[in-house]
Amino acid sequence: MKKGLFAAFALLAVVAMAIPASAHFMMVYTPEIALDKGKDMDFRMVFTHPAEAGHTMNMGGVKEFYAMFQRGDSKAKKIDLMPYVKEIKWTNPESSNTAYSAMLPKKLVRSMGDYTFVFVPGYYYEEEEGLYMQQIAKLIANVGGIPGNWAEPVGLPCEIVPLIKPYGMWTGNVFKGQILSQGKPVPGAEVEVEYMSHMPNLSKNGMPAKSSVNYPHDCMVTQTIFADAQGYVTFGIPKAGWWGFAALGVGPMTEYKGKEMSQDAVLWVKAVDMK
Repeated sequence: MKKGLFAAFALLAVVAMAIPASAHFMMVYTPEIALDKGKDMDFRMVFTHPAEAGHTMNMGGVKEFYAMFQRGDSKAKKIDLMPYVKEIKWTNPESSNTAYSAMLPKKLVRSMGDYTFVFVPGYYYEEEEGLYMQQIAKLIANVGGIPGNWAEPVGLPCEIVPLIKPYGMWTGNVFKGQILSQGKPVPGAEVEVEYMSHMPNLSKNGMPAKSSVNYPHDCMVTQTIFADAQGYVTFGIPKAGWWGFAALGVGPMTEYKGKEMSQDAVLWVKAVDMK
């Protein structure tokens, strides 16, 4: 091999190793999920890399946005939120793309109990990998401290069911959840975990460049864990704030437009410091 060609390959290898290994995450964000009483809730739905305020992707539109409300043992009620969804432009330090917002009026979240918000985006084509992605995301909020269906499956094609209150976690708690595909556990599911270290600015529709975490190595940006034989995963929460869990390729849909498809399940949880 000629010296010039060898040098070029060596340079490409160094550049590749320097690229942070951050993960794609369907981000569903609202500032607070443990509410004393019902109030307006301001949401942002962005397909991005939350640990590094990284590349923002076009998710391919919105298929569904709704909430399942339940108080105690009462029957769950579905609330359609699509009328409140608006297209916006989301801007990170080095990338911007189409995203969505939803300002939910108090009348929709005024009752005490659990609200499981479900966001189903369209399909994103990842050119580098030659496949489509769809990340079906959940975020669970509570009003008034009376729990409901937070530990129950919604019935999605794929989902992560929490076994610890996702809106009532202390820093240092151990998150545990079960990965389901069509209601059945997924043994050995690969789950990526990221911390939202660049807090979203809702007034500017973007993330700041400054991070709240100093990652000592790229391998720390995205954590990876695997489910056990019953589809359960556990993860210790080391820092207060938002944590995203993404179970990769666990959905039943494996092909779209003749290409490989990764249908993922995403869950967001929040931990707070004990004072």
